[in-house]
Amino acid sequence: MSSPSVRTRAVAAAVAIGAILCTVALVSPSVLLATVEPVSADPLLFGLVVTGLYLGRPLLALPTTPLAAVVGYGYGVAVGVPVALLGVVVTVVPVFLAVRWIAVGSPDDDTGVQPASISASAPGPFGSLLERAGTAVGRYYETAGPVRGVVASRLAPIPSDVATCAAAVSEVRLRHLVIGTAIGELPWTIAAVVVGASAATVRTGGVGDLGAALTLACLAAAIALLAAPAYRLVRGRGDQSRTTGRPTDR
Repeated sequence: MSSPSVRTRAVAAAVAIGAILCTVALVSPSVLLATVEPVSADPLLFGLVVTGLYLGRPLLALPTTPLAAVVGYGYGVAVGVPVALLGVVVTVVPVFLAVRWIAVGSPDDDTGVQPASISASAPGPFGSLLERAGTAVGRYYETAGPVRGVVASRLAPIPSDVATCAAAVSEVRLRHLVIGTAIGELPWTIAAVVVGASAATVRTGGVGDLGAALTLACLAAAIALLAAPAYRLVRGRGDQSRTTGRPTDR
């Protein structure tokens, strides 16, 4: 696994993307629908607009749920679910690769020197916080496993790009990210596409009505998914504590 200082750089990238996501928190399905509605009657033009939105999503830090609702509005449920899910999977890859590059640095640069840890230049408490966060993320994926960890992070109600950054910090392989993202994002994608397929529901705030129940269901699924590795971790620490706490004959 990478050193804490390496994880620190990628966690800092996650914090930055999280801040960007906060600035676009007001992007709702109704806003996007109002933007694309004039071209919705032309399938080809609508497809080009949707493609542009997904391609620009990593740069603009657009949330995935409103985009899925837009896809559902234009293509319906049967076509919209695979299209929206493919869009999510494809657009997390650039974020993952960028953070992975930040995490490992550039070993082939002119100086041959790895980038300095952010914690070295950050104020003491902030640098220490980033260090601890990076270590915690690494332990999470070591305990849960790569695919299970990605699935649970996608099911949990946290920003998609922050979950992607966490996976990149922890040296999760790209194939694990793709598989875990496809599984974990499926419930959110289906729900958003179904709501988007009913334009009237979106305009009256239907996503918000659906959001609470869906969030609780996905959170419960994430907790259930992590229950077994968490139990093994706690049990292993208990056994280790008992072993080191008593003398042995060996």
